[in-house]
Formats: sequence, C-alpha cells, structure tokens
Amino acid sequence: MKQRLLVLGCGFVADLYMRSLAVMPGIEIAGVFDTDKQRLKHFCSYWNLPLAPTFEALLQSAPGALVLNLTNPGSHFETSRACLGAGHPVYSEKPLATTFPEAKELVDLAINRGLQIASAPCSVLGEAAQTLGQALRNNTAGTPRAIYAELDDGFITQAEYHKWQTESGAPWPYEDEFRVGCTLEHAGYYLAWLISWFGAVRTVVAASAEAVPGKEGHGPHAPDLSVATLFFENGPVTRLTCSFVAPHNHQIQIVGDAGVLSCDEAWDNDAKIRFARRIKLRRRLMESPLKKRIRLKQPTHPKVRKWGAAAMNFMLGPDEMLSALAEGRPGRLSGDFALHLTEVTLAIQNAGEFSGAQTMTTRCDAMEPMPWAQ
Repeated sequence: MKQRLLVLGCGFVADLYMRSLAVMPGIEIAGVFDTDKQRLKHFCSYWNLPLAPTFEALLQSAPGALVLNLTNPGSHFETSRACLGAGHPVYSEKPLATTFPEAKELVDLAINRGLQIASAPCSVLGEAAQTLGQALRNNTAGTPRAIYAELDDGFITQAEYHKWQTESGAPWPYEDEFRVGCTLEHAGYYLAWLISWFGAVRTVVAASAEAVPGKEGHGPHAPDLSVATLFFENGPVTRLTCSFVAPHNHQIQIVGDAGVLSCDEAWDNDAKIRFARRIKLRRRLMESPLKKRIRLKQPTHPKVRKWGAAAMNFMLGPDEMLSALAEGRPGRLSGDFALHLTEVTLAIQNAGEFSGAQTMTTRCDAMEPMPWAQ
C-alpha cells in the first residue's frame, strides 16, 4: 500500500523532488497546490499529478497526510502552521522558518498537536554523509580534532542565472535566494551532517557580511558571505564557510590523530569518501597522497542522476518521515533537530561584524544512523 503525500508549492525545488520520487516506490502524491494557477496547472500536467484548486481543498483531500511544504521561504511559517493546525504532519523545505521565534512556535505547535515536523536538507540521510558517520564511529582517522567545511558557490551575481530553470520550466528564484541568503539556504547541508554525528552545538562564533552589494531584485539582501567557528558539546571545533562569492568549493575535511577524512561534494549522495593517513617521510610530516576510499556495504538507498549542480535524492527526508509515522517512532529529522539546525544557522547568518560568541539555547541528540550504515 502506497503512502500518501501532499505537495504545497510548485517552484524550482519541486521538480527536484519529483525527479527523486521516480526512484522511490511506495509514495503516492495525493494532491498538489500552488497560488500561481498557471504554474500549478503546468506542473501537474508535466508530472501527471492531481491538482487541488485551493489550499483548503489540498488539506481536505487526504486527511492526516504528510504535507511537503515547498513554498517560498518567507511563507514557510504561515503555511506550515496552517498545515499543523489542520492535523497534518509537515516536512518543510529549508529553512524551517526565517526567524527563531517562528521556528520554535512551529515545533511547539507540532508537539502540542501530537504531530511531527521536520525540515530539509535530507542529504544527511544520504550515502556520503552516512559513510563519513560510520568512519567516525569506527575511529578510522583516530580522534577528530578539527573540521573544515566549505559551501562556496562561486560569484553568483555574474552567473547567467536568468537562464536557470527546471525541466518543467520553473525559473531559479534569484530574488528569494538573494533575500534569504547563502547561509540560510546552504549552511544546513554540512551543519546537518555535523549535528547528526556530534549532537548539539554549544557556542557559535561567527561573522557575516554582504560582500557584493547591489544585487538584482527587491531587498534588503542577506549576507552573501559567512564564516563560523562551531564549538560542539561532544565534538571537534569546526570552521564552516558559506558564500555566493568565493570559487565553488564544497569540500569537508575531518582532521584526526591518524589522518584526514574528506568529501569533495555535499550535493552528491554518491560522493567519494577518502582517508589520507598521516605519514613521516624524510623528516617531513604529511598526509599520504595515496588516499583510501571508504565505502559502505551495498545497497544503501536509491540514487538519482546529476541535474544541474546536484546529485541528491530529495525524497530521502519525506520517505524517512513517512516510515517514522507508519512505525510510530520519532523521525531522524525530528523537530528538535530542525529547531537546533535553524538556531545555529540563523546565529551564523545574522552574526554581522560584532556579535561575538553566541550561546545556543536549543539542544538535540546525535542522529541514529540509517539501518544500512550501522
């Protein structure tokens, strides 16, 4: 029997979820709604999905079904609150909300209603993140002492982003991207990995700035560069950099007593995980140029082919949440996880020049590995 899912929003990211749905058996889209009627009609026709004429009709079409909230970031709070109020669990695209009080209100509402709420990104459930997690548990590189993580996407304002569109014709939402900012949009790709391995961040020391002013569209625009140092309650000190300015670099390096674990691409579920052992050669200390690839036993999860800059199965999150609901257990991407991820991300995004050390008020536990990664 297929599990039912409702889709709210048909913008740029919606096509990425539909491409992923094609490799995920057992999930049925029971209804789709978007306020843009023309876009809604075209999207549903392209993917052969049932159209709901109104938001209310969408929620009534499958009572209690999980809602996949793919609306614009500024609408996440209002729409997720309405879905929870109508008795629906929610899986939201990132961010959960654009302010911490709103994110907390959503999580509190879900708890009070006996519902689950979660947010993207779900690449933390993918093979690359899970392989690194297993390598950490196996002490492959020894005790981790420091982590460097980069999420730089190039000098975006000079890119031909007006030509970027999905296969069904949705344009890249550059105004939202510039207003929401690279940190709130992208930091979660590595933050989710880090929090899943080590649990809560205790302190954030960060700075952020708009390095390239005058972006296209209505402002104000968010910072397009941020650098953060993260202090975990039970993990190594970590530096995380996000930007729409520096050359493309999505590498993460975990420096341990015995060597370095690395991954070159956060946006590829099948990215290679490598270990470089530290060696001494003629009085020189170095990491071996002969890196060992670390692999999990196969099979792991369904993969999707690369589209644009990413090769990610966007349905891993909704699928895990549907499984949790069916099994009556908390989801791995729990409300506590989503709220802590949001607080840390906003602390980095809003750091500016003078915020200094910021103490986090939320907590979450490290994530249970996926069954095929244990």
